[in-house]
Amino acid sequence: MQQTDKIPDDAPHLLVVDDDDRIRSLLKRYLSENGFRTSTASNAKEARALMHSVDFDLLILDVMMPGESGFDLTDAVRAASNVPIMLLTARGLPEDRIEGLERGADDYLSKPFEPRELLLRVGALLRRTRSTALNRQELKFGRCIFSLGRSELRCDDQLVKLTSGEAALLKALAQKPGVAISRQTLAVQTSTTMERSIDVQVTRLRKKIEEDPRAPIYLQTVRGVGYVLMAD
Repeated sequence: MQQTDKIPDDAPHLLVVDDDDRIRSLLKRYLSENGFRTSTASNAKEARALMHSVDFDLLILDVMMPGESGFDLTDAVRAASNVPIMLLTARGLPEDRIEGLERGADDYLSKPFEPRELLLRVGALLRRTRSTALNRQELKFGRCIFSLGRSELRCDDQLVKLTSGEAALLKALAQKPGVAISRQTLAVQTSTTMERSIDVQVTRLRKKIEEDPRAPIYLQTVRGVGYVLMAD
């Protein structure tokens, strides 16, 4: 079992599970050289031990492993997680690919393969997953729900029209619910030239999300600091 060498801390972290020492070594080196944190395991048992302590962004699993196969490990992972899974196999039969996808894998690559193709597929899976996660990220406060990915506000299940400035401000606050953020910071994050403009945007937002804008419950002023968005 081999843990990754750190690249940047925020780089996607991949887990390669393959019983072939040479393939594990090559994939770790290639993926690391292309900016991914990469851990490896030689079988499902080692992979499980790693997954208990590390949250991976994507799994690359060999299908034909002795003992617990890649198909079996996919079943187990899917019972508890939506982490993207790519299956690798020397068997390229259509029924094998279909079985892998039916078990919950997101992609399937037959051996031998070009490392560049693997890299492109990994990148595509990560982009798709992150986009989906961002679009689904929502914050609820009172009768309103704000989607951070779409910068979309709905109150009483009705779409509320926001100006670009209002949307930027609400997103900045929604990224840190319950945390007071200074006017200066909000001005920088929303590309606003004047802190006074933040006060104006807050007044407008309160009219759209508060039952009584004069006594705000969700978009509150923190005296001497700035503003805070309180979520349910």
